This record gives sequence, structure tokens and C-alpha cells, in this order.
Amino acid sequence: MWLPRISSTTVTALLLAQTGLLLFLVSRPRPTSPAAGGQEERVHVLVLSSWRSGSSFVGQLFSQHPDVFYLMEPAWHVWSTLPQGSAPALHMAVRDLVRSVFLCDMDVFDAYLPLRRNLSDLFQWAVSRALCSPPACSAFPRGAISSEAVCKPLCARRPFGLAREACRSYSHVVLKEVRFFNLQVLYPLLSDPALNLRVVHLVRDPRAVLRSRERTAKALARDNGIVLGTNGTWVLADPGLRVVREVCRSHVRIAEAAARKPPPFLRGRYRLVRFEDLVRAPLPEIRALYAFAGLSLTPQLEAWVHNITHGPGPGGRREAFLTTSRDALNVSQAWRHALPFAKIRRVQELCAGALQLLGYRPVFSEQEQRDLALDLVLPRGGASSSFSWASSSDAHPGP
Repeated sequence: MWLPRISSTTVTALLLAQTGLLLFLVSRPRPTSPAAGGQEERVHVLVLSSWRSGSSFVGQLFSQHPDVFYLMEPAWHVWSTLPQGSAPALHMAVRDLVRSVFLCDMDVFDAYLPLRRNLSDLFQWAVSRALCSPPACSAFPRGAISSEAVCKPLCARRPFGLAREACRSYSHVVLKEVRFFNLQVLYPLLSDPALNLRVVHLVRDPRAVLRSRERTAKALARDNGIVLGTNGTWVLADPGLRVVREVCRSHVRIAEAAARKPPPFLRGRYRLVRFEDLVRAPLPEIRALYAFAGLSLTPQLEAWVHNITHGPGPGGRREAFLTTSRDALNVSQAWRHALPFAKIRRVQELCAGALQLLGYRPVFSEQEQRDLALDLVLPRGGASSSFSWASSSDAHPGP
């Protein structure tokens, strides 16, 4: 069994509440000033979401941009190394890793990867255009749209150290994460002078999330166990929908923290995005999303977005974790045909707060469920008087 290797100057003691086992995780010492080479101008974007919420699609919106260095779920390495932990117990380790990667300090992976490693040792590395382009690899020109299938055989054996070099060559570093369950754990990053952090909070109709999760249940079993705090036991079947309930609760916690008396450092740095809005009006929504991050939509990206959102169908099971050309609007509504009404009613009971807060209309009969003429995505601001969408305005955030 391979164990994390301690090789840094700062050691963080992590007490796993479920086992009482004291493990030691490595975190790099914080720099006293931003690194040279334009670090003070770099923009850091965290796509904060949950499994099966369209986050791979949004991640690719950033990854394919020529100004972005992108990694998908770098904290996967934390959870895979420490599966006996619970999500709250691992929050600190996840946050420390995310901070280091934002600063292009890839030595943080010393605690989670073997000494001899290549780019391909990073989780889902080939979905990052930046790792398939110079200086990391030459599978694609730097400004081209990349392909995971082409990148993998050409770049898998490239040295791991090139990830740091590539990261430092971009003006934007974007990370997609599904392993944060409240906003407060990010406050140290949002107030960190070494970071210029902006948070994109991506949500999706919980009923659609459930349908997608059921199609990928086996792949989520270990993560389910950590979410539920099972002390390392994988959870393949979840008939009580406990994970979906916890995901709904986390989205409510995050959105309420941003809307109700947010701290000053959060002003202009948080944007709530619904997956359904993205697929209904991709180009204007993506322009607004890019503007929030300080990016522009290029003609090449505009054509790519049109192609991947106007495919022939919803995509098969083998494409569940891939960003391929699909009928995106069809995908967002597929649950209305696929799930039995009894299960939908149960989700609506468990996630009532999230439905109301985020703007999703419940259905009260199977007839309403199947009636696609009945719009279940409410206008922004019309879901709950206690929730403000002001934090999702298109104004540029401050430095």
C-alpha cells in the first residue's frame, strides 16, 4: 500500500473524525509576496459545483480558452489517498492543495503522488488544453481547441514538472472542484493577498442531478462514502438519497452565505450560475461568465460552443464524464422522461429548500412532469424573496 510521502517544511495535522487516526498532510509555506512574472495580475477562478451538475462542460468552457490553465478536480488526489476521512475533515487539506495549485506550486502533489511521475499521473489531465499544448506538450498549438483522445497518447509521458511551467505561462488559472461543501472554508483563499480569486458556483436542478447520478453510480461509490462519512466504506446504492440531500444542503449553505450579509472580500467575487440557463442561451450566458472572469469569447470558441451544445442527442453512458457534442437542452430535460414520479416527489421533499432558493419549480403530478411545455426553471430572482441574484451581476470584480 502506497502512503503519502512527507517532504515539505510545513506539516498539517489532520484528525479524521471518523477513525481518530492522526494523519499528516503536507502543505507548502505561504509566500510572503506574489511570485515574479506577473503573478500579481493573474486571475484565479474556482468552479465550485457538485457531481453530475454540468461541471465538466463548464470546466471545458474555461479549459479551451487560450488564456487559461485549467485542472479538473485536483483534490481528487486528496480524497483518493484518504478515503477514510469525511468531507468536513478533509476540507482543510483540499483547500491547501487548491491554494498551492492556484499559485502553480505543484510540489503540493508530493503528498499524494509517487516520486517518479508524469503529467498523466494527474487526475483527468488530458481534458486540460494547457497540458496538451506548449510548453507542456506539442499535441496542439497553444490557441487550438484540444481533444482528449488525441492528447493522451502524445503527452502522457511528458515530465510532471512541465505542469508548473505551463501554469506560470497563463494569465488565468481555473480549477473545477466538487469537494467543498460550504463557502466559509474558502474565506482564507478569498482574503489571501497572493490570490485574485473569483468563485463560479454552478448548480443544477436536483432532479436532473439524481438522474445523472443513477447512470454513473459505480464511479461515484467512493466519493459517496466520504460525503456520508462511512469511514472508508464505499456506497454504491443510496436508496434513501442521502447523498443528493447533502448536495442540496451544501448548495443552499453556499448560496445563502453569498447572499445574506456576505463578508466584504466576497463582493464581486461570487457568481451563481444555473446549468439550465447555460444550455438555454449558451452564448450570452458564456459571455457573461467570461466577463466575470476577465476573459473574452473568441470567434473560434463561439463556434466550438455552438457545436458541443447542438449535437444529435443526449449522449450515451460511455460519454457520461466526457464533454462531447450533444443536444444540451435535451440533456437538461431528460430526467422528466427517465425518472418515476415517486422518486421525483422524494427528491423534491429532500431538496425543497434548494428548489425554492435556486429557482426550480416542483411538479405535483406525473402529468406535470411529462409536460415539457411547463417550464420548471423560474426567472432569476423569482424563486425566493430571501435570495438575491445581485452577486451574479455582470459587473467585473475588483482586484
